[in-house]
Amino acid sequence: MTPTLTAAMALQDGLVELRRAIHAEPELGLHLPLTQEKVLASLRGLPLEITTGKALSSVTAVLNGSRPGPTVLLRADMDALPLEEQADVEFRSTRGGVMHACGHDLHTAMLVGAARLLSESDFPGSVIFMFQPGEEGYAGAKMMIDEGVLEATWQKPVAAFALHVIPALPHGLVTCKGGPILAAADTVSVRVRGLGGHSSTPHQTRDPIPPACEMVTALQTYVTRAFDVFDPVVLTIGSFHSGHAPNIIPDDVTFTGTIRSFSPESQRRIEAGFHQVVNGVAAAHGVAVEIDYRQDYPVTVNDPGEAEFLGGAVRDLLGADRYRDLPVPLPGSEDFSFVLGSVPGALALISACPPDQDETTLPDIHSAEAVFDDSALARGSAIYAELALKRLNRV
Repeated sequence: MTPTLTAAMALQDGLVELRRAIHAEPELGLHLPLTQEKVLASLRGLPLEITTGKALSSVTAVLNGSRPGPTVLLRADMDALPLEEQADVEFRSTRGGVMHACGHDLHTAMLVGAARLLSESDFPGSVIFMFQPGEEGYAGAKMMIDEGVLEATWQKPVAAFALHVIPALPHGLVTCKGGPILAAADTVSVRVRGLGGHSSTPHQTRDPIPPACEMVTALQTYVTRAFDVFDPVVLTIGSFHSGHAPNIIPDDVTFTGTIRSFSPESQRRIEAGFHQVVNGVAAAHGVAVEIDYRQDYPVTVNDPGEAEFLGGAVRDLLGADRYRDLPVPLPGSEDFSFVLGSVPGALALISACPPDQDETTLPDIHSAEAVFDDSALARGSAIYAELALKRLNRV
Protein backbone atom coordinates (compact mmCIF):
# COMPACT_ATOMS: atom_id res chain seq x y z
CA MET A 1 0.00 0.00 0.00
CA THR A 2 1.41 3.39 -1.00
CA PRO A 3 2.04 6.09 1.65
CA THR A 4 -0.75 8.30 0.25
CA LEU A 5 -3.27 5.45 0.36
CA THR A 6 -2.15 4.45 3.86
CA ALA A 7 -2.64 8.01 5.09
CA ALA A 8 -6.06 8.16 3.38
CA MET A 9 -7.20 4.96 5.04
CA ALA A 10 -6.46 6.54 8.41
CA LEU A 11 -9.01 9.25 7.55
CA GLN A 12 -11.71 6.79 6.47
CA ASP A 13 -13.90 6.88 9.59
CA GLY A 14 -14.03 10.67 9.63
CA LEU A 15 -14.81 10.80 5.93
CA VAL A 16 -17.66 8.34 6.37
CA GLU A 17 -19.08 10.47 9.17
CA LEU A 18 -18.91 13.62 7.04
CA ARG A 19 -20.38 11.94 3.97
CA ARG A 20 -23.31 10.53 5.93
CA ALA A 21 -23.99 13.86 7.64
CA ILE A 22 -24.15 15.55 4.22
CA HIS A 23 -26.32 12.73 2.87
CA ALA A 24 -28.83 13.06 5.70
CA GLU A 25 -29.33 16.78 5.03
CA PRO A 26 -29.25 17.17 1.23
CA GLU A 27 -29.76 20.53 -0.45
CA LEU A 28 -30.68 21.54 -4.00
CA GLY A 29 -29.29 24.03 -6.45
CA LEU A 30 -26.96 26.91 -5.82
CA HIS A 31 -27.69 27.68 -2.17
CA LEU A 32 -26.49 24.95 0.20
CA PRO A 33 -25.97 26.64 3.58
CA LEU A 34 -26.01 23.44 5.64
CA THR A 35 -23.59 21.66 3.31
CA GLN A 36 -21.34 24.70 3.11
CA GLU A 37 -21.15 24.89 6.90
CA LYS A 38 -20.24 21.19 7.13
CA VAL A 39 -17.43 21.70 4.62
CA LEU A 40 -16.12 24.78 6.40
CA ALA A 41 -16.20 22.97 9.74
CA SER A 42 -14.32 20.00 8.28
CA LEU A 43 -11.59 22.29 6.90
CA ARG A 44 -11.19 24.29 10.09
CA GLY A 45 -7.66 24.20 11.46
CA LEU A 46 -6.00 23.39 8.15
CA PRO A 47 -3.50 25.90 6.66
CA LEU A 48 -5.92 27.01 3.95
CA GLU A 49 -6.94 30.35 2.50
CA ILE A 50 -10.73 30.04 2.31
CA THR A 51 -13.28 32.18 0.50
CA THR A 52 -16.99 31.61 -0.04
CA GLY A 53 -19.14 32.48 -3.01
CA LYS A 54 -21.30 35.55 -3.48
CA ALA A 55 -23.98 34.32 -5.88
CA LEU A 56 -23.81 30.74 -4.64
CA SER A 57 -22.74 28.92 -1.47
CA SER A 58 -19.44 27.70 -2.84
CA VAL A 59 -16.20 27.16 -0.95
CA THR A 60 -12.80 27.84 -2.50
CA ALA A 61 -9.80 26.75 -0.42
CA VAL A 62 -6.19 27.37 -1.43
CA LEU A 63 -3.27 25.42 -0.01
CA ASN A 64 0.17 26.86 -0.69
CA GLY A 65 3.17 24.56 -0.82
CA SER A 66 6.57 25.05 0.75
CA ARG A 67 8.11 26.67 -2.34
CA PRO A 68 6.99 28.45 -5.51
CA GLY A 69 5.45 26.46 -8.32
CA PRO A 70 2.36 26.05 -10.47
CA THR A 71 -1.26 25.54 -9.41
CA VAL A 72 -3.48 22.47 -9.70
CA LEU A 73 -7.25 22.57 -9.20
CA LEU A 74 -9.28 19.75 -7.63
CA ARG A 75 -13.06 19.92 -7.80
CA ALA A 76 -16.03 18.35 -5.99
CA ASP A 77 -19.72 19.11 -6.46
CA MET A 78 -22.05 19.32 -3.44
CA ASP A 79 -25.72 19.53 -4.51
CA ALA A 80 -28.42 16.85 -4.39
CA LEU A 81 -31.38 15.87 -6.58
CA PRO A 82 -35.17 16.32 -6.22
CA LEU A 83 -35.91 12.66 -5.42
CA GLU A 84 -37.66 10.90 -2.54
CA GLU A 85 -35.06 8.47 -1.23
CA GLN A 86 -36.04 4.80 -1.34
CA ALA A 87 -32.67 3.33 -0.36
CA ASP A 88 -32.73 1.45 2.95
CA VAL A 89 -29.80 3.10 4.74
CA GLU A 90 -29.63 4.30 8.33
CA PHE A 91 -28.45 7.77 7.28
CA ARG A 92 -31.16 8.30 4.66
CA SER A 93 -32.33 11.77 3.77
CA THR A 94 -34.29 13.62 6.43
CA ARG A 95 -35.63 16.09 3.85
CA GLY A 96 -38.65 14.95 1.89
CA GLY A 97 -38.19 14.90 -1.86
CA VAL A 98 -34.45 15.61 -1.76
CA MET A 99 -31.71 12.99 -2.02
CA HIS A 100 -28.02 12.62 -2.78
CA ALA A 101 -28.63 10.23 -5.66
CA CYS A 102 -25.62 11.27 -7.75
CA GLY A 103 -22.90 10.74 -5.15
CA HIS A 104 -21.98 14.39 -4.64
CA ASP A 105 -21.88 13.75 -0.89
CA LEU A 106 -19.04 11.30 -1.54
CA HIS A 107 -17.24 13.75 -3.84
CA THR A 108 -17.35 16.43 -1.14
CA ALA A 109 -15.99 14.12 1.56
CA MET A 110 -13.25 12.89 -0.80
CA LEU A 111 -12.06 16.43 -1.48
CA VAL A 112 -12.04 17.24 2.23
CA GLY A 113 -9.89 14.13 2.71
CA ALA A 114 -7.53 15.32 -0.02
CA ALA A 115 -7.21 18.71 1.68
CA ARG A 116 -6.24 16.95 4.91
CA LEU A 117 -3.71 14.71 3.16
CA LEU A 118 -2.10 17.54 1.23
CA SER A 119 -1.93 19.74 4.32
CA GLU A 120 0.52 17.17 5.70
CA SER A 121 2.52 16.94 2.46
CA ASP A 122 5.49 18.80 1.02
CA PHE A 123 5.10 20.10 -2.52
CA PRO A 124 5.82 23.12 -4.73
CA GLY A 125 3.12 25.47 -5.91
CA SER A 126 -0.51 25.58 -4.80
CA VAL A 127 -3.70 23.55 -4.83
CA ILE A 128 -7.18 25.00 -5.31
CA PHE A 129 -9.96 22.95 -3.71
CA MET A 130 -13.18 23.81 -5.55
CA PHE A 131 -16.32 22.87 -3.59
CA GLN A 132 -19.13 23.60 -6.02
CA PRO A 133 -22.92 23.86 -5.67
CA GLY A 134 -25.36 23.70 -8.55
CA GLU A 135 -23.94 20.97 -10.78
CA GLU A 136 -27.37 19.46 -11.40
CA GLY A 137 -28.56 21.83 -14.08
CA TYR A 138 -27.55 25.18 -12.56
CA ALA A 139 -24.07 25.56 -14.13
CA GLY A 140 -22.50 26.21 -10.73
CA ALA A 141 -19.02 25.60 -12.15
CA LYS A 142 -19.48 28.41 -14.65
CA MET A 143 -20.64 30.72 -11.86
CA MET A 144 -17.58 29.88 -9.77
CA ILE A 145 -15.37 30.59 -12.78
CA ASP A 146 -17.12 33.95 -13.18
CA GLU A 147 -16.40 34.65 -9.49
CA GLY A 148 -12.71 33.91 -9.98
CA VAL A 149 -12.03 30.34 -8.85
CA LEU A 150 -9.47 29.86 -11.63
CA GLU A 151 -7.58 32.94 -10.43
CA ALA A 152 -7.64 32.02 -6.74
CA THR A 153 -3.82 31.80 -6.67
CA TRP A 154 -3.26 34.68 -9.13
CA GLN A 155 -2.12 32.21 -11.76
CA LYS A 156 -4.18 29.93 -13.92
CA PRO A 157 -4.02 26.24 -12.95
CA VAL A 158 -1.84 24.08 -15.16
CA ALA A 159 -4.27 21.19 -14.68
CA ALA A 160 -7.69 20.45 -13.16
CA PHE A 161 -9.07 17.11 -12.00
CA ALA A 162 -12.42 15.79 -10.84
CA LEU A 163 -13.77 12.40 -9.78
CA HIS A 164 -17.30 11.10 -10.16
CA VAL A 165 -18.54 8.00 -8.38
CA ILE A 166 -20.51 5.45 -10.37
CA PRO A 167 -22.11 2.26 -8.99
CA ALA A 168 -22.18 0.63 -12.45
CA LEU A 169 -18.45 -0.12 -12.37
CA PRO A 170 -16.85 -3.17 -10.71
CA HIS A 171 -15.77 -2.60 -7.13
CA GLY A 172 -12.47 -0.75 -6.73
CA LEU A 173 -12.02 0.27 -10.37
CA VAL A 174 -11.26 3.69 -11.83
CA THR A 175 -11.80 4.54 -15.48
CA CYS A 176 -11.00 7.49 -17.73
CA LYS A 177 -10.30 8.39 -21.35
CA GLY A 178 -8.78 11.24 -23.31
CA GLY A 179 -11.01 13.39 -25.50
CA PRO A 180 -14.79 13.54 -25.03
CA ILE A 181 -15.85 11.57 -21.94
CA LEU A 182 -19.34 12.97 -21.31
CA ALA A 183 -21.90 14.52 -23.62
CA ALA A 184 -23.10 18.05 -24.10
CA ALA A 185 -26.63 18.60 -22.77
CA ASP A 186 -29.28 20.81 -24.34
CA THR A 187 -32.86 21.32 -23.16
CA VAL A 188 -35.74 22.10 -25.54
CA SER A 189 -39.31 23.22 -25.09
CA VAL A 190 -41.70 23.63 -28.01
CA ARG A 191 -45.18 25.14 -28.05
CA VAL A 192 -47.29 24.48 -31.14
CA ARG A 193 -50.20 26.93 -31.43
CA GLY A 194 -53.19 26.19 -33.61
CA LEU A 195 -56.91 26.90 -33.34
CA GLY A 196 -59.11 24.65 -31.25
CA GLY A 197 -62.69 23.58 -31.81
CA HIS A 198 -65.08 20.65 -31.93
CA SER A 199 -63.62 17.26 -32.65
CA SER A 200 -66.33 16.56 -35.22
CA THR A 201 -65.26 19.48 -37.43
CA PRO A 202 -61.47 19.44 -37.59
CA HIS A 203 -61.58 21.26 -40.94
CA GLN A 204 -62.78 24.34 -39.08
CA THR A 205 -59.76 24.25 -36.74
CA ARG A 206 -56.00 24.15 -37.01
CA ASP A 207 -55.42 21.03 -34.95
CA PRO A 208 -51.96 21.34 -33.30
CA ILE A 209 -51.67 17.69 -32.29
CA PRO A 210 -50.86 16.05 -35.68
CA PRO A 211 -48.08 18.54 -36.53
CA ALA A 212 -46.64 18.24 -33.02
CA CYS A 213 -46.59 14.46 -33.37
CA GLU A 214 -45.01 14.80 -36.79
CA MET A 215 -42.34 17.09 -35.33
CA VAL A 216 -41.37 14.48 -32.76
CA THR A 217 -41.17 11.74 -35.40
CA ALA A 218 -39.33 13.95 -37.88
CA LEU A 219 -36.76 14.94 -35.25
CA GLN A 220 -36.05 11.30 -34.43
CA THR A 221 -35.50 10.55 -38.12
CA TYR A 222 -33.44 13.68 -38.63
CA VAL A 223 -30.75 12.79 -36.07
CA THR A 224 -30.27 9.35 -37.64
CA ARG A 225 -29.74 10.83 -41.09
CA ALA A 226 -27.86 14.07 -40.43
CA PHE A 227 -25.19 12.87 -37.97
CA ASP A 228 -22.33 10.40 -38.20
CA VAL A 229 -22.98 7.30 -36.10
CA PHE A 230 -19.46 7.73 -34.69
CA ASP A 231 -20.29 11.28 -33.57
CA PRO A 232 -23.86 10.60 -32.47
CA VAL A 233 -26.70 12.79 -31.27
CA VAL A 234 -29.30 11.45 -28.83
CA LEU A 235 -32.64 13.28 -28.86
CA THR A 236 -35.34 12.33 -26.37
CA ILE A 237 -38.75 13.96 -26.00
CA GLY A 238 -39.64 13.43 -22.37
CA SER A 239 -43.02 15.18 -22.08
CA PHE A 240 -45.94 15.85 -24.43
CA HIS A 241 -49.03 17.67 -23.20
CA SER A 242 -52.23 18.82 -24.84
CA GLY A 243 -55.94 18.94 -24.34
CA HIS A 244 -58.26 17.74 -21.59
CA ALA A 245 -61.25 16.11 -23.28
CA PRO A 246 -61.76 13.51 -26.03
CA ASN A 247 -64.14 15.64 -28.11
CA ILE A 248 -62.28 18.96 -28.03
CA ILE A 249 -59.46 19.92 -30.36
CA PRO A 250 -57.06 21.96 -28.21
CA ASP A 251 -55.50 25.28 -29.07
CA ASP A 252 -51.93 24.22 -28.40
CA VAL A 253 -49.45 21.45 -27.64
CA THR A 254 -46.30 21.63 -25.56
CA PHE A 255 -43.48 19.10 -25.67
CA THR A 256 -40.08 19.13 -24.00
CA GLY A 257 -36.93 17.08 -24.24
CA THR A 258 -33.17 16.84 -23.99
CA ILE A 259 -30.47 16.47 -26.60
CA ARG A 260 -27.03 14.92 -26.05
CA SER A 261 -24.08 15.34 -28.40
CA PHE A 262 -20.40 14.48 -28.25
CA SER A 263 -18.64 17.26 -30.14
CA PRO A 264 -18.93 21.05 -30.21
CA GLU A 265 -19.69 20.88 -33.93
CA SER A 266 -22.60 18.49 -33.41
CA GLN A 267 -23.95 20.61 -30.57
CA ARG A 268 -24.00 23.61 -32.89
CA ARG A 269 -25.48 21.69 -35.83
CA ILE A 270 -28.29 20.02 -33.89
CA GLU A 271 -29.58 23.37 -32.63
CA ALA A 272 -29.81 24.73 -36.17
CA GLY A 273 -31.32 21.50 -37.46
CA PHE A 274 -33.87 21.33 -34.65
CA HIS A 275 -35.21 24.77 -35.57
CA GLN A 276 -35.26 23.88 -39.26
CA VAL A 277 -37.27 20.68 -38.76
CA VAL A 278 -39.78 22.11 -36.30
CA ASN A 279 -40.36 25.31 -38.26
CA GLY A 280 -40.68 23.36 -41.51
CA VAL A 281 -43.37 21.05 -40.15
CA ALA A 282 -45.20 23.98 -38.60
CA ALA A 283 -45.23 25.83 -41.90
CA ALA A 284 -46.52 22.79 -43.75
CA HIS A 285 -49.48 22.52 -41.36
CA GLY A 286 -50.21 26.22 -40.99
CA VAL A 287 -49.61 26.37 -37.26
CA ALA A 288 -47.42 28.70 -35.24
CA VAL A 289 -44.52 27.45 -33.16
CA GLU A 290 -42.44 28.82 -30.30
CA ILE A 291 -39.08 27.16 -29.57
CA ASP A 292 -37.06 27.56 -26.41
CA TYR A 293 -33.70 25.89 -27.07
CA ARG A 294 -31.11 26.09 -24.30
CA GLN A 295 -27.54 24.82 -24.45
CA ASP A 296 -26.98 23.78 -20.85
CA TYR A 297 -23.55 22.12 -20.70
CA PRO A 298 -20.84 21.71 -23.34
CA VAL A 299 -19.10 18.41 -24.05
CA THR A 300 -16.81 17.30 -21.23
CA VAL A 301 -13.47 16.91 -23.02
CA ASN A 302 -10.51 15.43 -21.17
CA ASP A 303 -7.08 16.62 -22.26
CA PRO A 304 -5.43 13.46 -23.72
CA GLY A 305 -2.13 14.08 -21.93
CA GLU A 306 -3.76 14.77 -18.56
CA ALA A 307 -6.02 11.72 -18.93
CA GLU A 308 -2.97 9.56 -19.62
CA PHE A 309 -1.22 11.11 -16.62
CA LEU A 310 -4.26 10.37 -14.44
CA GLY A 311 -4.30 6.74 -15.52
CA GLY A 312 -0.62 6.34 -14.66
CA ALA A 313 -1.07 7.98 -11.28
CA VAL A 314 -3.99 5.68 -10.42
CA ARG A 315 -2.03 2.59 -11.46
CA ASP A 316 0.90 3.66 -9.29
CA LEU A 317 -1.40 4.37 -6.35
CA LEU A 318 -3.86 1.46 -6.45
CA GLY A 319 -2.23 -1.10 -8.73
CA ALA A 320 -2.41 -1.71 -12.47
CA ASP A 321 -5.49 -3.93 -12.12
CA ARG A 322 -7.47 -1.07 -10.57
CA TYR A 323 -7.44 1.16 -13.66
CA ARG A 324 -9.23 0.60 -16.95
CA ASP A 325 -9.45 2.83 -20.02
CA LEU A 326 -13.03 3.85 -20.81
CA PRO A 327 -13.65 2.69 -24.40
CA VAL A 328 -16.35 5.21 -25.39
CA PRO A 329 -17.85 8.40 -23.94
CA LEU A 330 -20.95 8.23 -21.74
CA PRO A 331 -24.14 10.17 -22.57
CA GLY A 332 -24.38 11.84 -19.17
CA SER A 333 -23.23 15.44 -18.85
CA GLU A 334 -21.18 17.46 -16.36
CA ASP A 335 -20.56 21.13 -15.73
CA PHE A 336 -16.91 20.37 -14.99
CA SER A 337 -16.89 20.79 -18.77
CA PHE A 338 -16.73 24.56 -18.17
CA VAL A 339 -13.50 24.14 -16.18
CA LEU A 340 -12.00 21.85 -18.82
CA GLY A 341 -12.88 24.45 -21.44
CA SER A 342 -10.39 26.80 -19.76
CA VAL A 343 -7.85 24.48 -18.13
CA PRO A 344 -6.39 21.19 -19.41
CA GLY A 345 -7.39 18.35 -17.14
CA ALA A 346 -9.45 15.22 -16.75
CA LEU A 347 -12.54 13.82 -15.11
CA ALA A 348 -12.40 10.18 -14.06
CA LEU A 349 -15.05 7.73 -12.88
CA ILE A 350 -14.48 5.81 -9.66
CA SER A 351 -16.49 2.77 -8.61
CA ALA A 352 -18.84 3.12 -5.67
CA CYS A 353 -20.24 -0.39 -6.08
CA PRO A 354 -20.33 -2.27 -2.75
CA PRO A 355 -18.02 -5.31 -2.82
CA ASP A 356 -20.89 -7.76 -2.31
CA GLN A 357 -23.04 -6.33 -5.11
CA ASP A 358 -23.27 -6.95 -8.86
CA GLU A 359 -22.63 -3.66 -10.63
CA THR A 360 -24.77 -4.76 -13.59
CA THR A 361 -27.94 -4.96 -11.45
CA LEU A 362 -27.24 -2.22 -8.90
CA PRO A 363 -29.38 0.94 -9.21
CA ASP A 364 -27.32 3.58 -10.95
CA ILE A 365 -26.91 7.28 -10.20
CA HIS A 366 -30.10 9.41 -10.26
CA SER A 367 -32.09 6.45 -8.94
CA ALA A 368 -34.12 6.85 -5.74
CA GLU A 369 -32.70 3.45 -4.73
CA ALA A 370 -29.05 4.30 -5.41
CA VAL A 371 -26.58 3.04 -2.80
CA PHE A 372 -22.90 4.01 -2.74
CA ASP A 373 -19.97 2.20 -1.14
CA ASP A 374 -18.28 4.23 1.59
CA SER A 375 -14.97 2.46 0.98
CA ALA A 376 -14.61 4.62 -2.13
CA LEU A 377 -14.01 7.64 0.12
CA ALA A 378 -10.43 6.87 1.13
CA ARG A 379 -9.53 5.78 -2.41
CA GLY A 380 -10.99 8.97 -3.86
CA SER A 381 -9.17 11.17 -1.35
CA ALA A 382 -5.91 9.39 -2.10
CA ILE A 383 -6.41 9.77 -5.87
CA TYR A 384 -7.10 13.50 -5.56
CA ALA A 385 -4.02 14.00 -3.38
CA GLU A 386 -1.76 11.84 -5.55
CA LEU A 387 -2.83 13.68 -8.71
CA ALA A 388 -1.95 17.03 -7.14
CA LEU A 389 1.40 15.86 -5.76
CA LYS A 390 2.54 14.13 -8.94
CA ARG A 391 1.35 16.93 -11.21
CA LEU A 392 2.96 19.72 -9.17
CA ASN A 393 6.25 17.85 -8.88
CA ARG A 394 6.25 17.02 -12.61
CA VAL A 395 6.35 20.63 -13.81
